[in-house]
Amino acid sequence: MKIEIGKDFPQCFIPSYPEEFKLFSHFETTARIPTVLLAIITWKENGKPNVCFHAWSCFHGDKIAFFAVMGNLYQHTHTYANIQREKCFCINFLPISYYDKLIDTINHNNYEADEFSVGKFALINAKTIHAPMIQEAFINMECTLKETLDLSGAGITAMMIGQVPHISVEEEYAQGYEKRYGKDGFMMLVPGPQDLKTGEPNQSAIATINIEKYD
Repeated sequence: MKIEIGKDFPQCFIPSYPEEFKLFSHFETTARIPTVLLAIITWKENGKPNVCFHAWSCFHGDKIAFFAVMGNLYQHTHTYANIQREKCFCINFLPISYYDKLIDTINHNNYEADEFSVGKFALINAKTIHAPMIQEAFINMECTLKETLDLSGAGITAMMIGQVPHISVEEEYAQGYEKRYGKDGFMMLVPGPQDLKTGEPNQSAIATINIEKYD
């Protein structure tokens, strides 16, 4: 038997923090789909670098172009304003050993903050766009803004689509599986699933990829 969840908010759902269901749909906590964690890097209007520790993204394309599709980017944030102004951004993938440093940039992200100094990251300039990059990232993905969509129409979040003209990959990660997948590779957000019977929340988790089978 399946538990059915509709568009009406389940009254038994308990938030894991006070603002949760003001920020997220209850479908988010019902499905709890894991996604890769990454750092979106932009320039603030005052010339200081901005770091946005983000999930809810996917990457795909065809033979003509490759795209980064970032969902759930809040429109009140520095990152949203920076991308709208500069028309570009850089996506950086770091291993789980950098998690705490990335969290520091969330806790110290005011307009005047140099968030590279906060996270103790080395700054390098992108090759094809006007954006900073994190040198310690094992993949830097340069993106030009292609489209911005307010999916709900409420002015809360946006889906931003970037077209990728250039990618830099650390040489150690250029061959095989060992470095990209495991403790030195992609970092994943595993959101805490809501208990669909009691409504109790669960703590989110951070994971790495363990390959089970080759296709």
